[in-house]
Amino acid sequence: MADTARILVIEDESPIRKFLRISLESNGFAMLEAETAEQGLRMASAEPPDAVVLDLGLPDSDGLDVMRRLREWTSVPIIVLSARGREADKIAALDGGADDYLTKPFGVGELLARLRVALRHASRGSRPEEPTFQVGGLRVDLAARRAFIDEGEVHLTPTEYRLLTTLIRHVGKVVTHRQLLKEVWGPDSVEENQYLRVYLGQLRRKIERDAARPRYLLTEPGVGYRLVDE
Repeated sequence: MADTARILVIEDESPIRKFLRISLESNGFAMLEAETAEQGLRMASAEPPDAVVLDLGLPDSDGLDVMRRLREWTSVPIIVLSARGREADKIAALDGGADDYLTKPFGVGELLARLRVALRHASRGSRPEEPTFQVGGLRVDLAARRAFIDEGEVHLTPTEYRLLTTLIRHVGKVVTHRQLLKEVWGPDSVEENQYLRVYLGQLRRKIERDAARPRYLLTEPGVGYRLVDE
């Protein structure tokens, strides 16, 4: 995948663009770069990339507006790279269509890992849906609506199963509390965070070897949850 994937970096700080170019190209990616929102939007349209790395603090427009404009016509993975580290900023970006969010300063290893996950997720979405999901010892037969951990069947309630399959649809991505509540319980329940805490805890106790140190269902503090992809 990394041999051909083209990454569009929309970032106004030249040193960061230079650092990303060295890091991406040394790992087999091709990089396109833009230093303004308008330039980035033009490039995304003229040379559609496989993923976008987007800074929120651009000189001519807010990165959230760039993301909203991109989402009007493309589902390309978008990873936000920003100095804004508040939970509210992360939630706004993820609810606005970002696939992931990294706060500056960041580690290049983590960025590359997040990119690989986003690209895998995107390529999986372009193929027919698989009837079975598996990561590590967790296997879910989506056709039969049955879940297994280390080959032993796990008996889930209907709500636990809906929660798990919602996370499977977004595997590898951070899913915000609000998004999970809306998809599992409906739009009238988006403020009922206690539902999520209770059922996520129950689900962890059933599929994790150690619910206090989860392997599959990770918490993004104050933001949401992520089902691991590897």
